[in-house]
Amino acid sequence: MIRVLIADDEALVRTGLRMILESAGDIAVVAEAQTGAEVVDAVARHWPQVVLMDVRMPRMDGVTALQHINRSPNPPKVVMLTTFDREEYVYGALRAGAAGFLLKDTAPRDLIAAVRAVAEGSAMLSPTVTRRVLDAFAGQQAADVRAARERLAVLTERERQVVRAVARGLSNAEIARELGMTQTTVKTHVSRSLSKLGLTNRVQIALLVRDAGEAGRAG
Repeated sequence: MIRVLIADDEALVRTGLRMILESAGDIAVVAEAQTGAEVVDAVARHWPQVVLMDVRMPRMDGVTALQHINRSPNPPKVVMLTTFDREEYVYGALRAGAAGFLLKDTAPRDLIAAVRAVAEGSAMLSPTVTRRVLDAFAGQQAADVRAARERLAVLTERERQVVRAVARGLSNAEIARELGMTQTTVKTHVSRSLSKLGLTNRVQIALLVRDAGEAGRAG
């Protein structure tokens, strides 16, 4: 059973999300929160595996709450909910370590699939959602590009090929086929790259590669 915490300041939204998720059969909503401060407290008390959290929260915004959550031992995967009215908040959330984000009007089956995927360790790299945010912030200053490339310089060439593929939204299976390696080897390269770069998930890899101007490169 996947343990989920729902955080949104609108009771109607929380109720709708609970009904959708619990209809799946393998997802249990263990707690709800309506402020950022409540989210941090609820995570400590209920130990959810996944948190669905609104980007804009009273008393403490979603990005700040995410930063607090990620300081806890074995933090849950956090997926931010947004209406895309403030994309800079979403970008900040991804920078802070969110596993991804969903639009509040996401179809029920896609919401359920997203929670399952995140619980299994995947990140939300939807071509129609994540790419829109990445593209919105594609214009980087030269200093930012330089800094990103210096960070990537710690990787081996093979690791760089893998992280570029990750940034293009490819799954481990797709990367394995494209680069001629096993999925186990891909997972190993991704894990080592995350460790070397001091990152927590594939979304952050995608952002760093994009900052370095290498997102469109294959291999």
